[in-house]
Amino acid sequence: MIRVLLPLLLAMLVPSLQAVAAPPLKSPGTEATATPATIDHPRRIVLSLSEREPARVNEVIGNVGNIQRYYGADNVKIALVVYGPGVHALLKGESTVKDRIAGLVSIGVEILACQATMASLNKVSSDLIDGVRIVPNGIPEIVERQARGWIYVRP
Repeated sequence: MIRVLLPLLLAMLVPSLQAVAAPPLKSPGTEATATPATIDHPRRIVLSLSEREPARVNEVIGNVGNIQRYYGADNVKIALVVYGPGVHALLKGESTVKDRIAGLVSIGVEILACQATMASLNKVSSDLIDGVRIVPNGIPEIVERQARGWIYVRP
């Protein structure tokens, strides 16, 4: 008799025990929305460019412009870290997008060239389009910005 009643008793108790259990966990990020981007709290976004193909270079530059237009110039800080073959887009003598790079610099976008790549190409800072800055190494620059809270977008 106990063998028959015990499973029935447990079946009745289990649902009531579950009701006393802790509430289900929420997925991360569902509790509240992000703080809106403002002049006091701008989004900080870092992008990368490591390809040389003109179509790819133009695509990445277009993404930078789209981000800036979406948030508004005062509500976003953008850094474009360029390394590897992408550095050719920043060289005065080779760039097919010189005016576009200069335009990004003029609206406050940080354009950062990898020193390690520059050295491998036997190039110096004077070979770069005006306003482009040099960082020691492209990928660690991205990592360090992420560590400081920047959002990395790989377009």
